[in-house]
Amino acid sequence: MTLQQLKYIVAIDRYRNFALAADACNITQPTLSSMLQKLEEELDVRIFDRSNKSVTPTSSGQRIIRQAQRALMEAERIQEMVAEDKGEIGSSLRLSVGPTIAPYILPQFIHHYRADYPQVQLSIQEIKVSQMQEMLLQGQLDAAMAISGNAVDGIFEIPLYTEKFMVYLAESCWRKLPVFKPENLEHENMWIMKEAQCLRDSAFSFCKARSKGRYIYEAGSIDTLVRIVDLNGGFTIIPEMHVPFLSEKQKENVRRIEGDYLSMRRISLYIKDDYIHQRLLNTITDTLKTFLPKEMLAEGIANHGIRL
Repeated sequence: MTLQQLKYIVAIDRYRNFALAADACNITQPTLSSMLQKLEEELDVRIFDRSNKSVTPTSSGQRIIRQAQRALMEAERIQEMVAEDKGEIGSSLRLSVGPTIAPYILPQFIHHYRADYPQVQLSIQEIKVSQMQEMLLQGQLDAAMAISGNAVDGIFEIPLYTEKFMVYLAESCWRKLPVFKPENLEHENMWIMKEAQCLRDSAFSFCKARSKGRYIYEAGSIDTLVRIVDLNGGFTIIPEMHVPFLSEKQKENVRRIEGDYLSMRRISLYIKDDYIHQRLLNTITDTLKTFLPKEMLAEGIANHGIRL
């Protein structure tokens, strides 16, 4: 029994397809089948039931695969320990970023990361939370950045930074208050983007205001909302990192919301709960530190980075 054979059965279990598993392992399908057969003969147990249509682990196979995953993880820990002693970082980073965060993070993140870590092959996907969770659990991503509060069994959440919401008013809006309170926002036309602005863990829930405002519409992006407000009146809520995207004239229509705890969105880093590459994760946080204001960063990230 070898670590390579253990990698093969974990890959077969992940893809449930010999051709896909062989491709992921960079070997031919006959070689993969042969290595699996040798392992089954050595252990005198059938690990997978296979037919023309499906590949599924047997009950014994499920236990063997779980143990193989643990063994591979411990082997990776040894490699990680040696790499840290040498001051090395992983060779690749597979990262996902939520669509409502990406416009504000990715341009600068890519710029600084490529400059500081040219030896790391960076791959970024812009995907929604449900797909992000699935890909993390299947080991197809190293980490993901998304709105906080989306951890599930098997996924660990690390707070990264907090971003304030601001009110963006139409130029024609009669209520030109210097600062807004949540109750001030219930009587104008409110335009919202559900995924970006409805926060489960926020006391200031724009979703709950649906029944109080006169008109609430849902759009697909913050840019769309701003243009809708400019042409149709009323107001919307924008993250503070969107303000630099506005023209100087539009910036005059931005107002602060009173009560910081009421009007923020929190962004977290998500990893599989058995992920071990601490140095690689800290390349993400160190890059964020190069362009995010320190007051936005979570205290642990700002002062210590990530410690697994």
